[in-house]
Amino acid sequence: MNVNWMFITLFYSGLFPKAPGTAGTIVALVLGVFLLSYFGPQTLFFAALLITIIAVKEIDKYEATSGIHDDKRIVIDELSGMWIALSIAPAVSFSLSELWILENGLLIQIVLSFLLFRLYDIKKPSIIGRIDRDVKGGLGVMGDDVIAGFAAGISTALLVEGYRYIT
Repeated sequence: MNVNWMFITLFYSGLFPKAPGTAGTIVALVLGVFLLSYFGPQTLFFAALLITIIAVKEIDKYEATSGIHDDKRIVIDELSGMWIALSIAPAVSFSLSELWILENGLLIQIVLSFLLFRLYDIKKPSIIGRIDRDVKGGLGVMGDDVIAGFAAGISTALLVEGYRYIT
């Protein structure tokens, strides 16, 4: 195995036999929460965009040599989508010790971001599905998850702020 394979399978989490996408998303979630707590949402967002750009090129290379489009073992797209959702939803810096204080709502926002991202990534509504079906290569693999990440982050923020408004 080479560095490209380790990268696009997100440290081999994409090799998990059942639900590799969910396994990759969980790895991305843990890494994302850690980065969010130390560097803030802006850094996490731009890291997701940088990884997306690199991943498009690496996935294109993989697809050219393997002949497989959107191999289910490729889960670096889950990392980009999950990090975008996390950078939008809480949109605050926090320390890891604050995560467990239920009153601040961070844990709820993180869990909701995860659940909504997986929902959008699996169901592929609207433009997410269109990108998944119609865009080929690395851009197609990454594009649907990036849009699902934006949708999950915005949905989470709206739900949390709506809940705060009515209570």
